[in-house]
Amino acid sequence: MTRWPDHPITRSPDQYERLASQICQPFFFRDIILRVLGGRSNEQWIAQYGSSHQHPVNRVCHTLGIPTILLSVPLFIASIFFHRLWLYALALFLAGWVFQFIGHAFEGKPPEFFHDWRFLFVGVRWWWAKIHGKA
Repeated sequence: MTRWPDHPITRSPDQYERLASQICQPFFFRDIILRVLGGRSNEQWIAQYGSSHQHPVNRVCHTLGIPTILLSVPLFIASIFFHRLWLYALALFLAGWVFQFIGHAFEGKPPEFFHDWRFLFVGVRWWWAKIHGKA
Protein backbone atom coordinates (compact mmCIF):
# COMPACT_ATOMS: atom_id res chain seq x y z
CA MET A 1 0.00 0.00 0.00
CA THR A 2 1.37 3.42 -1.00
CA ARG A 3 1.07 6.28 1.49
CA TRP A 4 1.17 9.87 0.44
CA PRO A 5 2.93 12.42 2.66
CA ASP A 6 -0.21 14.47 3.21
CA HIS A 7 -2.49 11.48 3.73
CA PRO A 8 -4.28 11.57 7.14
CA ILE A 9 -2.80 8.21 8.16
CA THR A 10 0.77 9.51 7.86
CA ARG A 11 0.29 12.78 9.75
CA SER A 12 1.93 13.19 13.14
CA PRO A 13 0.04 14.69 16.11
CA ASP A 14 1.90 18.00 15.79
CA GLN A 15 0.91 18.18 12.11
CA TYR A 16 -2.72 17.88 13.24
CA GLU A 17 -2.16 20.68 15.76
CA ARG A 18 -0.62 22.89 13.08
CA LEU A 19 -3.52 22.16 10.70
CA ALA A 20 -6.08 22.89 13.44
CA SER A 21 -4.36 26.17 14.31
CA GLN A 22 -4.44 27.22 10.64
CA ILE A 23 -8.15 26.47 10.38
CA CYS A 24 -8.90 28.33 13.60
CA GLN A 25 -7.14 31.47 12.42
CA PRO A 26 -9.47 34.42 11.70
CA PHE A 27 -7.79 34.80 8.33
CA PHE A 28 -9.00 31.37 7.27
CA PHE A 29 -12.64 32.29 7.89
CA ARG A 30 -12.15 35.75 6.41
CA ASP A 31 -10.80 34.17 3.22
CA ILE A 32 -13.83 31.89 2.98
CA ILE A 33 -16.17 34.85 3.48
CA LEU A 34 -14.31 36.90 0.86
CA ARG A 35 -14.62 34.04 -1.62
CA VAL A 36 -18.35 33.74 -0.97
CA LEU A 37 -18.71 37.51 -1.39
CA GLY A 38 -16.87 37.37 -4.70
CA GLY A 39 -14.13 39.72 -3.52
CA ARG A 40 -16.57 42.61 -3.16
CA SER A 41 -17.04 44.70 -0.05
CA ASN A 42 -20.34 45.06 1.75
CA GLU A 43 -20.62 48.61 0.39
CA GLN A 44 -20.09 47.42 -3.19
CA TRP A 45 -22.85 44.82 -2.85
CA ILE A 46 -25.24 47.40 -1.38
CA ALA A 47 -24.35 49.96 -4.07
CA GLN A 48 -25.09 47.48 -6.86
CA TYR A 49 -28.32 46.44 -5.16
CA GLY A 50 -29.33 50.08 -4.75
CA SER A 51 -28.55 50.87 -8.39
CA SER A 52 -31.20 48.39 -9.52
CA HIS A 53 -33.73 49.74 -7.01
CA GLN A 54 -34.10 53.37 -8.08
CA HIS A 55 -37.84 53.75 -8.65
CA PRO A 56 -39.52 55.29 -5.57
CA VAL A 57 -42.35 52.72 -5.58
CA ASN A 58 -39.83 49.87 -5.75
CA ARG A 59 -37.87 51.34 -2.85
CA VAL A 60 -41.04 51.64 -0.73
CA CYS A 61 -42.11 48.10 -1.65
CA HIS A 62 -38.70 46.76 -0.63
CA THR A 63 -38.67 48.85 2.55
CA LEU A 64 -41.95 47.15 3.54
CA GLY A 65 -41.40 43.73 1.96
CA ILE A 66 -37.95 42.89 3.33
CA PRO A 67 -38.85 43.28 7.03
CA THR A 68 -42.11 41.43 6.40
CA ILE A 69 -40.14 38.46 5.06
CA LEU A 70 -37.67 38.74 7.94
CA LEU A 71 -40.51 38.72 10.48
CA SER A 72 -41.90 35.54 8.96
CA VAL A 73 -38.70 33.57 9.68
CA PRO A 74 -38.90 33.62 13.52
CA LEU A 75 -42.64 33.01 13.25
CA PHE A 76 -41.97 29.87 11.20
CA ILE A 77 -39.54 28.73 13.89
CA ALA A 78 -42.04 29.55 16.65
CA SER A 79 -44.68 27.56 14.77
CA ILE A 80 -42.85 24.41 15.88
CA PHE A 81 -44.30 25.09 19.33
CA PHE A 82 -47.43 27.04 18.37
CA HIS A 83 -48.85 25.04 15.48
CA ARG A 84 -51.29 27.56 14.00
CA LEU A 85 -48.64 30.26 13.84
CA TRP A 86 -47.30 28.87 10.58
CA LEU A 87 -50.35 30.30 8.75
CA TYR A 88 -49.40 33.83 9.83
CA ALA A 89 -45.77 33.19 9.00
CA LEU A 90 -46.69 31.95 5.53
CA ALA A 91 -49.01 34.92 4.94
CA LEU A 92 -46.28 37.38 5.96
CA PHE A 93 -43.68 35.58 3.84
CA LEU A 94 -45.90 35.63 0.75
CA ALA A 95 -47.00 39.23 1.32
CA GLY A 96 -43.35 40.30 1.60
CA TRP A 97 -42.52 38.65 -1.72
CA VAL A 98 -45.59 40.17 -3.36
CA PHE A 99 -44.29 43.60 -2.30
CA GLN A 100 -40.90 42.76 -3.81
CA PHE A 101 -42.29 41.72 -7.19
CA ILE A 102 -44.74 44.64 -7.37
CA GLY A 103 -41.77 46.93 -6.80
CA HIS A 104 -39.83 45.29 -9.59
CA ALA A 105 -42.80 45.66 -11.92
CA PHE A 106 -42.56 49.41 -11.37
CA GLU A 107 -38.76 49.30 -11.72
CA GLY A 108 -39.01 47.39 -14.99
CA LYS A 109 -36.07 45.18 -14.01
CA PRO A 110 -35.94 41.61 -12.70
CA PRO A 111 -34.73 41.08 -9.14
CA GLU A 112 -30.95 40.96 -8.77
CA PHE A 113 -31.06 37.47 -7.25
CA PHE A 114 -32.21 36.13 -10.63
CA HIS A 115 -28.62 36.84 -11.76
CA ASP A 116 -26.77 36.05 -8.52
CA TRP A 117 -28.28 34.17 -5.56
CA ARG A 118 -26.15 36.15 -3.10
CA PHE A 119 -28.42 39.16 -3.64
CA LEU A 120 -31.05 37.36 -1.54
CA PHE A 121 -28.90 38.30 1.44
CA VAL A 122 -27.86 41.73 0.15
CA GLY A 123 -31.47 42.92 0.30
CA VAL A 124 -31.43 42.63 4.08
CA ARG A 125 -28.15 44.57 4.28
CA TRP A 126 -29.53 47.23 1.90
CA TRP A 127 -32.67 47.56 4.06
CA TRP A 128 -30.55 47.87 7.22
CA ALA A 129 -28.37 50.53 5.58
CA LYS A 130 -31.49 52.33 4.34
CA ILE A 131 -33.14 52.57 7.76
CA HIS A 132 -29.85 53.88 9.13
CA GLY A 133 -29.62 56.52 6.38
CA LYS A 134 -26.68 54.94 4.56
CA ALA A 135 -28.38 53.71 1.39
